Amino acid sequence: MSNPERIIRLKTVLHRTGLSRSTLYRKIADGTFPRQVSISINGAGWHESAVQRWIADPAGYRADESERAAP
Repeated sequence: MSNPERIIRLKTVLHRTGLSRSTLYRKIADGTFPRQVSISINGAGWHESAVQRWIADPAGYRADESERAAP
C-alpha cells in the first residue's frame, strides 16, 4: 500500500519551520515557501513533502510556476 501525501496544518508548519505566521505568508507571496492547499471551504494545509523540501534547503527553495499560479 502506498503512503498517501499528508496534509499538515498551520500550527504544525510554524512549529516545524520556526517561522512566524507573518513571515510564512510573506514567503508564500514571494514564492519562497510552498503554497497551502484547500482542504475544505474554510480550511487549508500544506503538503508535508513540500514543507520538508523547504526545510532541507530554505535559501534555495523556489516555487515552480504551477504552485505560484494557484490561488
